[in-house]
Amino acid sequence: MKDSPVALITGGGSGIGAAVARRLLDAGWRVAVTGRGAARLHGFAAELGEPAELLTVPGDAAEYGDVQEAVARTVKAFGRLDTVVANAGFATHDSVAQGDPAGWTQMVLTNVLGPALLIRASVDALKETGGRIVLIGSVAGFVNTPGNIYGATKWAVTGLAENARREVTEFGIGVTLVAPGRVETPFWDATGTLPPGRLLTADQIADSVVWAVRQPDGVDVNTVVVRPLGQPN
Repeated sequence: MKDSPVALITGGGSGIGAAVARRLLDAGWRVAVTGRGAARLHGFAAELGEPAELLTVPGDAAEYGDVQEAVARTVKAFGRLDTVVANAGFATHDSVAQGDPAGWTQMVLTNVLGPALLIRASVDALKETGGRIVLIGSVAGFVNTPGNIYGATKWAVTGLAENARREVTEFGIGVTLVAPGRVETPFWDATGTLPPGRLLTADQIADSVVWAVRQPDGVDVNTVVVRPLGQPN
């Protein structure tokens, strides 16, 4: 297993991040997951039976020191880094004209600064493997909705993905933006209810991530927008 590929996933203890981790572990990868909740990470590892191929690293995706530590520990434990998945993010579920600004700073830092910090911290290791950067965006980063601050952060992620690609492609590093529509994950917990209509599952989004990272050498899939059938916007 020492030559098997390695992924680092932020926000990997639940939702889409955890689903990606499971899929990659099942495919023979070695995986490191980060998150601010150590207990959640430990619970995720215990759920999987504490596999030797899984490393959990508590830390904040919006703190550069934590992100650097996660990259360093991943490379030290597994000897290489092939893919990073910037998945950590959340929504305050309010609007620019009527919302509570108290939650906006952390949301912007996590959703926008976090992916940029992960790219910066991992780029040297990814150069060595010809690896891939995956950013988890959102349909909200392609479609305007009234007052949506969360959507504005995901528009930023959409731009970051292409701007990063234009810089790192010369290093042999691929960049993929995966932009889900409505997904049944803990993202909706703060609202107390799921949105109406059909929802995707975290596993379905994970399938898209794994498909992108397992493309043949020389193929760079850049943007994958995945909606549940029936979501009009």
